Amino acid sequence: MASQINKTMLWMLLVFLLVSNMQQRCFAANGKPQQVPCLFIFGNSLSDDGNNNNLVTLAKSNYPPYGIDFPDGPTGRFTNGRTISDFIGQFLGFEDFIPPFANATGDEILKGVNYASGAAGIRNESGETQGDRIWMDRQLENHQITVSQIEEMLGNENKSTAEYLSKCIYSVEIGSNDYLNNYFLTEYYPTSEIYTQQQYAVVLTDQLSQQLMTLYKYGARRFVVFGLGKIGSIPIMQSACGTGTNGTACVDNINNAVELFNVQLISLVVALNNNLTDASFIYINSTGISSTSSSLDSLVSNASCCEASATTGLCEPFGSTCSNRSQYLYWDSIHPTEIVASVYAERAYKAEYPTDVYPFDIFHLAQLGILEETVSSYDHTKSRSVI
Repeated sequence: MASQINKTMLWMLLVFLLVSNMQQRCFAANGKPQQVPCLFIFGNSLSDDGNNNNLVTLAKSNYPPYGIDFPDGPTGRFTNGRTISDFIGQFLGFEDFIPPFANATGDEILKGVNYASGAAGIRNESGETQGDRIWMDRQLENHQITVSQIEEMLGNENKSTAEYLSKCIYSVEIGSNDYLNNYFLTEYYPTSEIYTQQQYAVVLTDQLSQQLMTLYKYGARRFVVFGLGKIGSIPIMQSACGTGTNGTACVDNINNAVELFNVQLISLVVALNNNLTDASFIYINSTGISSTSSSLDSLVSNASCCEASATTGLCEPFGSTCSNRSQYLYWDSIHPTEIVASVYAERAYKAEYPTDVYPFDIFHLAQLGILEETVSSYDHTKSRSVI
């Protein structure tokens, strides 16, 4: 009888701790809960929020009309408003947008850093025709700097830093430039002569696997890995492929190559989850989300909203824009509009269909950290840092 009462009291205490713990996290921005201590973002122009601004590169967007719908105007985001990463940060309850590594200072890095760079790829040489960019390996080097700074802030206690970082979410959205600005840029790169599409998909995922393992060694335990969208269908590639039967075959060829990469990426996520039992990796099915989003079907998909350069695909500085931005799929000839980013982010954060994500969505990835922290908090001798 006494044993049963003790068990009941223990369960009541755990429930109380869970509620209290969630309440502590509950009001970060406009009453929304901050569900994880920090968010680290890696990738290309789909996530870049200013890291390319001071680089010598064609891949920059810190000028009008970019940012026309963003509170701070042109910031280096390659869209009219918020990016997918911006929306995910808001869904996770962060009060401020995650700062770019180029500008991040002081204790704001404890909430996370954005390392993404326009024209960056998994491979170092991808995107070099655009000029300077911070490819994935360089982004990892920048993250190592951040980790060292966090160690200093937390008292240089490696265990404390490791525990803190293990609760953060690491978002990786990269690979498009390894196709657009490498494999299919045949006048500059010999890559397509060296590898078949299947071989290249394996080469890319093998390199990305090593990069994810580097993040793991730096303390990452919760990963969000985005698959690639149908990049053959973006306006600049539609234009390059042309019209008619040959144009359709060209677009399909690019999209099929990307799908080979996505298949390999899913297999990689499965393998990493099996091999690293103290970590969680989830895959976001970008292609699947776009194919099953009825709200996107009616949007203009064969033209950009802004007046775009035929060469770079980016908006012309101070160029004209469409008046109905919410009716366009693409802001420039490469990147989605804010309304499209919101749809992708919503489905990545809370899946609408089982095919949106694997094995679960970002919301559930964040809850893993809350539940583990709640159970560990039952040990009253264990100190924790809460931000």
